[in-house]
Amino acid sequence: MLRDNTGLITWVLSDGKAGDELQGLSVAETLGIQPEIRRVKPRAPFTWMMPWGFIDPRERPSMPGSPIAPPYPDLLLASGRRAVPYLRFVKRASGARTYTVFLKDPRTGAETADFIWSPDYDRLRGPNVLTTLTPPHRVSARKIEQARAHPDPRLAALPCPRVAVLVGGDSRHHRFTDRDVVLFLEHLSTLAQSGAGLMITASRRTPSSLREALPDLAARHGAFFWDGTGENPYVALLSLADFIVATADSFNMIGEAAASGKPILVFEPSGGHPKLDVYMERLRAHGIVHPFEGRLVGQAYEPLNSTLKIAAAIVRGFSLHRRSLGLPDIAFSLETS
Repeated sequence: MLRDNTGLITWVLSDGKAGDELQGLSVAETLGIQPEIRRVKPRAPFTWMMPWGFIDPRERPSMPGSPIAPPYPDLLLASGRRAVPYLRFVKRASGARTYTVFLKDPRTGAETADFIWSPDYDRLRGPNVLTTLTPPHRVSARKIEQARAHPDPRLAALPCPRVAVLVGGDSRHHRFTDRDVVLFLEHLSTLAQSGAGLMITASRRTPSSLREALPDLAARHGAFFWDGTGENPYVALLSLADFIVATADSFNMIGEAAASGKPILVFEPSGGHPKLDVYMERLRAHGIVHPFEGRLVGQAYEPLNSTLKIAAAIVRGFSLHRRSLGLPDIAFSLETS
């Protein structure tokens, strides 16, 4: 059991998928609280029915190693369809004392949780639902400003314009074909040859053919490639960038880049999804994203970050919930920017 300096027990609950867990941790960080990470691992046939249905009986609170063993949390932040039955179970088991938050559309209706954040390209609406264009993440204005004030020496000597290159990889809806890899590398080489200083980072999902080519490209053009050694320069890249190149396979990565206020040049690998199309179209309407074709285009814009808005809405709902139970309010240390 972990109580932070607010005296609360908070869980971040998911099946361990990095994107889902990150959203819960991002909100907790913005609230200024330290959560416990709880990961559910349901098995078939129970996974077949999720988000509907029941929790896996092998993970009931009475079972050894249960991810939902009491004492139950005051605040539960959950994400991912497999977490939905567990959130509902905890709500009932706590006697409705736990304030439940679900991040993304649970697909089971607005009544699933006390508060729901959903991207505005989804259709879910309700009095307890907040929709925003970008998802919650951990890249705050404060972190960007701190990184800008104390530039990473590995990056500061690069020529301007500096370009952060955020490389994702294969996902449920996207695949980097051989042609995609060749075209993306050609565009990056064209950019480097124009004199831009590239600052490149890849992900665990980056296909091996692309991951192996990026350090060579960086070496040829005097660019920076983070090979995993030393401090992760992710926020430093965003803080020093004049432009950002990002692959379109991650909603979260594009949302984080939008917090910089710098033009985002998007490379879309093969595949796609209608929701991504809507997301990108709305970002284009704000002048935030542009196609990546080896050229620098676009202008700076007002940084877009929805995390603080989401956290503030949770504070309001949680406070009303506490009062309904006759409990005192909690003073959260929300970031102011």
